[in-house]
Amino acid sequence: MALTFTDENVEQIIESGKPVMVDFWATWCGPCVAMGPMVDKLAEEYEGRVEIGKYNTDDGNDFCMANRVMSVPTFIFFKDGKAVARLAGAQKEETVRAKLDELLKA
Repeated sequence: MALTFTDENVEQIIESGKPVMVDFWATWCGPCVAMGPMVDKLAEEYEGRVEIGKYNTDDGNDFCMANRVMSVPTFIFFKDGKAVARLAGAQKEETVRAKLDELLKA
């Protein structure tokens, strides 16, 4: 199951230096809701290697604005505390998996 990221915890998780994927989503967004099970599946598969979580843009706004997220779904990938990749819009599982695998490369 994916983590729940909030304005209170997301920065601390990213600053830990671990690879992180943040799924910016909203309950009213059909593609976001449809991608939810895939995000949960990837969170289980990559557990212990990548911190994968969901940031509900309706519940928080600071982190969303700081990362210039203009539409949902948006996925931002962090490594060593810095954003290194971004995907916007609904994505195929293979595309997201490829980005996660890039995060894990040295």
